[in-house]
Amino acid sequence: MLKSFLGPFIFTFFIALFILLLQFLWKYIDDLVGKGLEWHIIARLLFYASSTFVPLALPLAILLSSLMTFGNLGEHYELVSIKAAGISLRKAMKPLAILAIFISLGAFFFSNYVLPVANLKFGSLLYDVRQQKLAFNINEGIFYDGLDNIVIQVGSKDKDNKTIYDVKIYDHSDRKGNTQVTLAKKGIMKLSPDKSKMIFTLFDGNSYAEIEERGYRVNRPFQSTKFDKQILVFDLGDFKLNRTNEDLFRSHYSMLNIEQLNYSIDSLSKTKVDRVEFYKKKYMKKFSYIDKMDSTTIDTVIIVDTARLDSLKYPLLENFRNSAATQILAKSLKNVRSFKENIIFYQRELESRALILKKHEVVWHQKFKLSLACLIFFFIGAPLGAIIRKGGLGLPVVISVLFFVVYHVTSITGEKAALTGEWNVIFGVWLSTFVILPIGLFLTWKATTDAPLLDAEIWGRFFSKLSKFRLLRKKQ
Repeated sequence: MLKSFLGPFIFTFFIALFILLLQFLWKYIDDLVGKGLEWHIIARLLFYASSTFVPLALPLAILLSSLMTFGNLGEHYELVSIKAAGISLRKAMKPLAILAIFISLGAFFFSNYVLPVANLKFGSLLYDVRQQKLAFNINEGIFYDGLDNIVIQVGSKDKDNKTIYDVKIYDHSDRKGNTQVTLAKKGIMKLSPDKSKMIFTLFDGNSYAEIEERGYRVNRPFQSTKFDKQILVFDLGDFKLNRTNEDLFRSHYSMLNIEQLNYSIDSLSKTKVDRVEFYKKKYMKKFSYIDKMDSTTIDTVIIVDTARLDSLKYPLLENFRNSAATQILAKSLKNVRSFKENIIFYQRELESRALILKKHEVVWHQKFKLSLACLIFFFIGAPLGAIIRKGGLGLPVVISVLFFVVYHVTSITGEKAALTGEWNVIFGVWLSTFVILPIGLFLTWKATTDAPLLDAEIWGRFFSKLSKFRLLRKKQ
């Protein structure tokens, strides 16, 4: 049984991983192409990316391989022979169930210890790759501005991709426009031995510069230099992949294990409570009354529409002159507007803190969710394969994909609802598990009791009886 299971399991796991990796390449292809990345950088990026896809590929591989294994046994009547020998399906599933438990435990340790490191390596490397400039590449007739403060245009290039003609180089180092221009009829461009610099050797050209001389009057003499040969060197340091310190990404919730998540959740919860108390003490009391106004402030006359003020008829302002009442109203409105702005600001701050806290809690639950999903999918695939009795990559693949799509869509929907606050975090994260768990228990019960769940003959009898019952009701 173990030999029958391990082959399809390893095969389907790497196939699922490969498909998810292709999806990643399609998503980030624009950030990878044309940047002159070395092969080992791309290999490391793909390796780290594939590590982050294990939580998706592993449950699907268990579902598909268990379904294929028991489907093949049923299709070749090996399950019938096993049962004829007095071995029940439950006993036949026992070694694979034990293996599924060990895989689930391994999935937990992977999710808790390996996945955070993989997310850290993948996230930091992907960030650096996306920030990387496109490789140095000059096309004919197009202005190239990839170098800092330098713009280059070439009229044509030879097939060797080194010899160039009608070269124009604009130096904007002074940030005063096209004040320094170099023109040449021919040139040769090549990399330095350490590939850190681009060397332009220009022939038969002119250099033009507008020089600014400051004195009593600003003079701008024009300088022209003719040359037979000139060598220009440009630094390509910006085209190298510069690695960012990984410590800048280490505090992200997807890069923490359970112990670190517990600490972060506790800290975020306390900080949120402290901010709420701080807001209540400092701002709610401050803006819950009208500030006292001294006699100087009250006597200040402000030009207002007196008729409009009289029409308001505030009982509290009847004992004040119009100027004083106007001053009181103006300051009250100012306080109210300030209070409103503070409410909006702190509401957004608390919502942001609540969202970050929920993201940490979602990741915490996902550590355990992966392990349980692997176990449940085994108890869906194994009995379902014994029931449908079809192996190979035909019907099992279709059924496995349907189950996995339902699980994945439900999982995404629940997690998004939990993050938006519509559902509780525990309910949102575990909703997909609550959906597939009854299915696994039902299929296991039907398979171990030899219930003819997918027997075409029995379903035909059922529908024939149903049709006869409908005819009898119509006659009545």
